[in-house]
Parts: sequence; structure tokens; C-alpha cells
Amino acid sequence: MKFVDEANIKVTAGDGGNGCVSFRREKFIPFGGPDGGDGGNGGSVWLVADEGLNTLVDFRHQRTFKAPRGQGGMGSQMYGKGGDDIEVRVPVGTVITNVDTDEVIGDLTANGMRLKVAQGGRGGLGNIHFKSSVHRAPRKMTPGTPGEVRELKLELRLLADVGLLGFPNAGKSTFIRAVSAATPRVADYPFTTLHPNLGVVRIGTDQSFVIADIPGLIEGAADGAGLGIQFLRHVSRTSLLLHVVDIAPIDGSDPVEQVQTIEQELAKFDEELVTRPRWLVINKADVFSDKDELNRVANDIVERLNWTQPWFLVSAAGGEGTWDVCMQVQQFFDAERAAARQRTEELDDVRMRGE
Repeated sequence: MKFVDEANIKVTAGDGGNGCVSFRREKFIPFGGPDGGDGGNGGSVWLVADEGLNTLVDFRHQRTFKAPRGQGGMGSQMYGKGGDDIEVRVPVGTVITNVDTDEVIGDLTANGMRLKVAQGGRGGLGNIHFKSSVHRAPRKMTPGTPGEVRELKLELRLLADVGLLGFPNAGKSTFIRAVSAATPRVADYPFTTLHPNLGVVRIGTDQSFVIADIPGLIEGAADGAGLGIQFLRHVSRTSLLLHVVDIAPIDGSDPVEQVQTIEQELAKFDEELVTRPRWLVINKADVFSDKDELNRVANDIVERLNWTQPWFLVSAAGGEGTWDVCMQVQQFFDAERAAARQRTEELDDVRMRGE
């Protein structure tokens, strides 16, 4: 299925039904008075997160969604039937933005989450509401109010724990194949990966994390070059970034310059991404037969980058060193969860002492 992570749709809620002007007419009761009922409320439009979906491709074919209007009021004080709400299923991780105001109105991050994106109109009042001691036969009613109409932008942001960064052909897809059951395309030409891939890495019982492989980035990605900003958003939710770099790029480019270029693109897209934990994975160690030369080149890259965070030397094609990376990543998340639990316990203790 074609991966689509952005779509624009139009949602229209149902109008409220009009109120009714009616008078009671029965034998021997010539002046029964007003009995016009209210109109029903219009249906609303809801977006519902569904974990069974992983793409917005369906919105390429259907872009408009309209809820039914409310039924008009009737005589004998009968109220009109309200219009049914409609639910539009979207993938978990969808961010909803109002196109007219550029305001983010919702972020559906869990299966089953619901967001009302268009409120149905209210039903109008029937003439029964306008009778009084001096106005016994009112011929007044109010029309239903119109339902909301909105142009929405849907943006899918993958929910992953770890994001892979790197230039095209750095070996990101090979890495994710080596550590998970994901099977992205691997080939010896740039931009083999055309859409994000998710893989689950299982370390042990109740120990696993989700890793996302996004298409390779190049200089100018934040401005739209290559596959550009279209996929940079997918690393915005990750807690840890693995920066994969080819130790000896086939085009003769400098691995250090590649790392620095991607750092600049991250800063252009979102400065917070640069401060996020980011580990260096120097890949394709198998191109060196001399271990001493391999270590010298790897250490030179690390020193020229002034790298202070963890770094690894791996051969994703042969699986060498990849499991050590995964074990370190799992330890990172275990420590994060333990720290979060400790903070929660400390807050609970403070609350109890305060009581």
C-alpha cells in the first residue's frame, strides 16, 4: 500500500432542523394553542484514531465528509430527530490542523482517541416556546443554526521510540533489517527508502522498543530538497536518535561533513531535535580488512566531531555490533522509565505530606 502521511479534507457538520409553527386542532377545542416542536440538532463530525491504519492514503480518494442535518420540528409538540454523528477513522499519531487559522486542534496519539472537528448546528425553537399570557397564538419560530465547516490538514507522525538518521545509503534500512523483522528495500542506489518503516526490536520479556527508519536526508532537506521536510516530522516524537554514517562513503565524501550537514538540517527544522539524545552509529565496518586501520578511521571521525555521546562501530550487513547497540538502547529506556517512576513516587510523597 502506498504510504501517504499528509492529506487535506473538508468536514461539514449537519445543520440544525427548523422549529415548527403549529396549533393544536381538536374537535370541540377551537383554540388549542401553539404546539410546534423544536428542530433536531445536526450531526457532528468526529475523528477517531484506529491502530489498524498506518497511512492516510484513503483520503486521496475521499476528501469531503458531511454529517446529516437535524429533522425539522412538527406539530403536537413533536421534536425533530437529531442528525447522526459520523466518525472518520485516522491512523494513530495523526495531528489535525485547521487550515484557515494554522492552529493545531488535536493530536490523536492512542488507539480509540476521539476528537470532534465539526460541531453540528442547534435545532431551532418551535412556537410552543413563544406563548405567553399576552401572546397566546405566536406565529414565531427560529431556524436551526448551520453546522461548522472546516478545512483540515491531517499529518501523520509515526509513534516510535528510536529514529534513524543518515544520508542516503548510510545503511539505515540494513540496520533495521538486522535488528527487527522489518523488511525495507535495500539497494546500492540513493533514496532506496521512499517511505518510513517501523520495526519492533525485542530484547527480552517485556523489553522492546519501536525503531523508525526514515528516507535519507541531504543538505537542504529542511527546505524541501530530496525527500525533505516531508519525513523529518517522523523523528519529532522519538526519544532517542541513532545517527547512522557510512565510515567510507563510496562517493568519497567526508563522513564528518555528512554528520554536520544533518545536524544543521535538524536545527533548521526544530532546534529541540539537536538537543535530543543522539548516538552515533558508524556503519559498514566490513569494508576494512585491517582492524587497526578500521579503529583509526572510526576514532578520527569521533575526534573531529568532538562527539561526547555514545558511539558504536557496526557492520549492519553482517549484523556485527548491532545487538550491542540495541542492548544499550534498551538500557537507556529502562533508565528513563525508572527515573519517571521515581519522580512520580516523589510527587506522591510530597502530596501525602502536604495533606
